[in-house]
Amino acid sequence: MANSELACVYAALILADDDVAITPEKLTTILKAAGVEVEPYWPGLFSKALESCDLKTLITTVGSGVGAAGAGGAAPAAGGAAAPAAEAAAPAKKEESEPEEEDDDMGFGLFD
Repeated sequence: MANSELACVYAALILADDDVAITPEKLTTILKAAGVEVEPYWPGLFSKALESCDLKTLITTVGSGVGAAGAGGAAPAAGGAAAPAAEAAAPAKKEESEPEEEDDDMGFGLFD
């Protein structure tokens, strides 16, 4: 990633962390304050790309599956309410793994 792209990413993260709308003017202000020179189209490009998404949600759900994204993101915010749901899901995972172990021991090997 080029330095100008990276600088715009960091500027957008700063704005998102402060719950400030990401606009080309605000990105340019942060970049000038940091002493970073970028092409004039970068701030507009980044603000246009990020206007339709919540950057904080995007960051917290990176790498999460679609189904796990809501549960994983809600667990810290909900506090104790999400803990019983997580405990209820844990035994189900153990039950699913047991049949796989039974399937592995069928009395013959793959190369017998």
